[in-house]
Amino acid sequence: MAKQRVLSLVQPTGNLHLGNYLGAIRNWVEGQSQYENFFGVADLHAITVPHNPATLASDTYTIAALYLACGTDLEYTNIFVQSHVSAHSELTWLFNCITPLNWLEDMIQFKEKALKQGENVSAGLLDYPVLMASDILLYQADKVPVGEDQKQHLELTRDIAARFNHQFARKKPVLKLPEPLIRAEGARVMSLTDGTRKMSKSDPSEMSRINLLDSPDAIAKKIKRCKTDLVRGLTFDDSERPECHNLLTLYMLLSGKKKEEVATECQDMGWGQFKPLLTETAIASLKPIQEKYQAVMDDKGYLESVLRDGREKAEAIANDTLAKVKAALGYSVPL
Repeated sequence: MAKQRVLSLVQPTGNLHLGNYLGAIRNWVEGQSQYENFFGVADLHAITVPHNPATLASDTYTIAALYLACGTDLEYTNIFVQSHVSAHSELTWLFNCITPLNWLEDMIQFKEKALKQGENVSAGLLDYPVLMASDILLYQADKVPVGEDQKQHLELTRDIAARFNHQFARKKPVLKLPEPLIRAEGARVMSLTDGTRKMSKSDPSEMSRINLLDSPDAIAKKIKRCKTDLVRGLTFDDSERPECHNLLTLYMLLSGKKKEEVATECQDMGWGQFKPLLTETAIASLKPIQEKYQAVMDDKGYLESVLRDGREKAEAIANDTLAKVKAALGYSVPL
């Protein structure tokens, strides 16, 4: 039986951090042999908000290299760049013409981001859920890993697919309706400056997160200055001490120790004793990823070959889906 296909894309906006790795990427890597995977760098999505043209390409290569550094196995996974497959843009236009405007205006993330951008909000920001639907439906994905903030987008994707199939492909559906991939819950890593908020690369403060490529000095500085409390003795699951719970969780995940073991080890510690321990553990845990990343980036020919192979495999599937969509819409076949 053929493996189910999984699609996931990450924007090249800022460095990946421990929240990305422990909450998602590590889970993908551990389960990648079960599926046929397409992991993309979503550089088309990156320009829906103001971006730096001087760094877009380099940021794209950074994300692709980090996929490899984190353990992506090319036997099971194809890595590609979204803009290298032109079918993404073309299918988005076709879907634009069958997607009701009110569906997009009701998207929660658009409302939140539009409020921040005011008069500078772009049509691309309104429309990017349609591009996201194209990303998924092009590859006839069976499963899409989603977090809480992306569930509405996957529902919209299913709505667009169902609308298209109903209007233009009643006899034989053209588009597969994807299902959310809900793995065993990944780690919920919180901000270093606020234990009640998730670690995020959109947070304006670099001190709120540990990036996968942070130097040992940067990691030490961030942990030394992270928010704590005045209570001696460290414990999990105290609602009055969210930062304590978060930092113990980080130590548990990075050290590979069990929760009970960490609780016993740290129950009598003060922050002056614990922070150096967490720092040492974080640096040691990220070292193999950073070394693999540097090796990939030092061999640009290898990275380019990975992306070229990924593009070719992605294009074969994407172009086939695009051709079926265009045929169902009544387009002529080029001579």
